[in-house]
Amino acid sequence: MNFFIENLWRNPAFFWSTAVIVIFSICCHEFAHARAALYFGDRTAADHGHLTLNPLRQMGMWSLIMFAMVGIAWGQVPVDHSRMRHRFGPAAVAFAGPLTNLLLAIVFCVLTALGLQYAGSNHFGVNMLFSGALINLLLFMLNMLPVPGFDGWVILVTFFPRILFHNSELVKGSFFVILMLVFVFIEQLYIASAYLNSQLIKLLQLVI
Repeated sequence: MNFFIENLWRNPAFFWSTAVIVIFSICCHEFAHARAALYFGDRTAADHGHLTLNPLRQMGMWSLIMFAMVGIAWGQVPVDHSRMRHRFGPAAVAFAGPLTNLLLAIVFCVLTALGLQYAGSNHFGVNMLFSGALINLLLFMLNMLPVPGFDGWVILVTFFPRILFHNSELVKGSFFVILMLVFVFIEQLYIASAYLNSQLIKLLQLVI
């Protein structure tokens, strides 16, 4: 994250372009949650104005300030699981956000492959498209973690609700340790995201 903030002075074009991609990706993620919740019968997010890509609505001022200061951002859409019509509605709504990031990563990979063919690897726009793929795949992986506060946790407890009742504090403590390990090895996740995107782009280049 420090590397990202340092680029505000070293490479402002990279910083602002990446910032736009991150904010856009988070807003798409949250919009997907809101839209899926509405589909399953919960109007909470819709009634609070979350059917939009407006970052002030989807992320909030504090998230945008933290992103500008330390490179950490988040979004949050209010949902009411009790209003959903289907038993697995909460899991579907939770998965809608990460799925959107995964689809965006694929779209960015396709555009990167096209850009490499017509503009070359040194083109600024092509590099930004690759950053879009990398950021969205990373958001997908992080949000799918089965840790309280993440979408993966909602999916897990929807299918395995007994987790909440069997020594809940121990379970949450274990997942907290997992979360800390993830942030310790966040660089490795970043590298893994870059590698997976690179392999997909190479595959796409063979068929384009």
